[in-house]
Amino acid sequence: MNANRTNRTNRIDRIDRRTAEELIRRVIAGMRNLRVSIREDTADSIISMEVWDWSQGVGLFSLYLYYKESGDRALLDYLTDWFDRHIEAGLPAKNVNTMCPLLTLSFLYEETGRDVYLRICEEWADYAAHDMPRTPEAGIAHTAVDSPNEGELWDDTLYMTVLFLGRMGMLLDHRPYVEESVRQFLVHLKYLTDPATGLFFHGWTFKEGHHFAGARWGRGNAWYTAGLVDYLDMVDVPQGVRLFLLSSLERQAAKLAELQEPSGMWRTLLDDPGAYEETSATAGFAYGLLKAVRKGYLDEAYREVGLRALRAVTERIDEEGAVQGVSYGTRMGRTLDFYKEIPCCPMPYGQSMALLMLAESLKQAAGNPQQEN
Repeated sequence: MNANRTNRTNRIDRIDRRTAEELIRRVIAGMRNLRVSIREDTADSIISMEVWDWSQGVGLFSLYLYYKESGDRALLDYLTDWFDRHIEAGLPAKNVNTMCPLLTLSFLYEETGRDVYLRICEEWADYAAHDMPRTPEAGIAHTAVDSPNEGELWDDTLYMTVLFLGRMGMLLDHRPYVEESVRQFLVHLKYLTDPATGLFFHGWTFKEGHHFAGARWGRGNAWYTAGLVDYLDMVDVPQGVRLFLLSSLERQAAKLAELQEPSGMWRTLLDDPGAYEETSATAGFAYGLLKAVRKGYLDEAYREVGLRALRAVTERIDEEGAVQGVSYGTRMGRTLDFYKEIPCCPMPYGQSMALLMLAESLKQAAGNPQQEN
């Protein structure tokens, strides 16, 4: 399939505004009421929104972005209450994954003017820039609570830590943080891009010199698609770098269009027909592609690809607002079967990507919305 091919009815059903807003309300409620429905393999839950970790951090960021779109003060109150409780209780150890909630906190500082928010962001940004473990070529090693992952680059790191570092460079008018975020994008793309497809491998190990299972993992790719469009909104990067990052997005998008299933979904291993269809990656791709078209980063033809994915994801939102078909947190796999065996259940990042996708759908005019410059 290519980006210009239409479905069997030669049209894509769009989500009308009233339906999208109702789904948004349900997805937000579903995020706040997530229940642990499987046996987790982590010390602290990455399902419950009451834990400070990467999964919850992704959810918090989508709530903040939707607050900015909607002006719903109840969302702002929820976010400030969430951070205030965790700050009072004491923050976890610093690593790539626990860095993720700081992106939202940096914006909440601007909303509230609370100095404690800024002090925490400054401390964690300094750690990310100067003390976080590095690989050769100064890439940020994907340190996690249960493993240092020494010498390993993961595509997750760009979303979990690098967006925050670039954002802090802009907030503090501290150009070295911006340049460090640029370096991280370039180093990660150097080692994680599959030159044959334009997709991204999940990880690279300098110690062993390979891409582990060689997995072109769906959600890992979606961290780039969804993360880049927001990174370019937040961070002023040199034009040459911007063009390079967008060329990577364009090549990835072309392969995604080819691999999209007739259902509108993508698989948890993008190019493996034996892997299951996965909702968080599909929602992340829908959000990133639709926003990229609106911003003028991608050709108009990719709107159809995004809208097909949008429809597919909405069909996986249940009556309680839980987004179904989302794969659980995924460590680095050394076999492709490892990815196929990850269980599925509602997760904060599944809710988050669906929320971002639905909010973006409100900006997509029924006809042909003007591109932004």
